[in-house]
This record gives sequence, structure tokens and C-alpha cells, in this order.
Amino acid sequence: MRRIHAKVTGRVQGVFYRASTVDTARALGLTGWVKNMMDGSVELEAQGPDENIEKLIIWLNQGPPHARVEHVYVTDIPVVEGERDFVVDY
Repeated sequence: MRRIHAKVTGRVQGVFYRASTVDTARALGLTGWVKNMMDGSVELEAQGPDENIEKLIIWLNQGPPHARVEHVYVTDIPVVEGERDFVVDY
């Protein structure tokens, strides 16, 4: 089990990046959250099996079709017990 915090920069707001991240994370069986930040980036925390976290990181670097990802900063953080879904955080 692994949990990451990620910050994604580039053209990642207004291009369905958050919604697509939710769909991708749920399809991978991950839990956590994603939100838009005031500086134009997207931040998220995701948790699940190591191999599925790696698949999410690969996807984060591409994003949905209209996104232009410049960089994905990933940090491992402690696992959160009891989390049940992957959601948009406002």
C-alpha cells in the first residue's frame, strides 16, 4: 500500500483534468482526492497498491487530451486508514 501527494503544473485547469483524474483513480481502485489550486496547478493525494499508484503517476504526466502537463511533483506520504473513495476536493 502506498500513498502519494502530487502537484501537477501546466495547462491543467479548465481541461477536465480533475474529473479525468477521478475517473482514472477510481478505475485503478485508488482512494484520495484531487483539487484545483489558486496558482493554476492541480494537487492530489492518492492511495492504493504500488503498481496502481505507478499507473496513475504515468497517467498524471499525460492527463486528458486538452491538458499540457509541464511537471508532476510526487512525494510519498503516510497511508490514511479508512478512506473509501477518490473525490474532488474544493
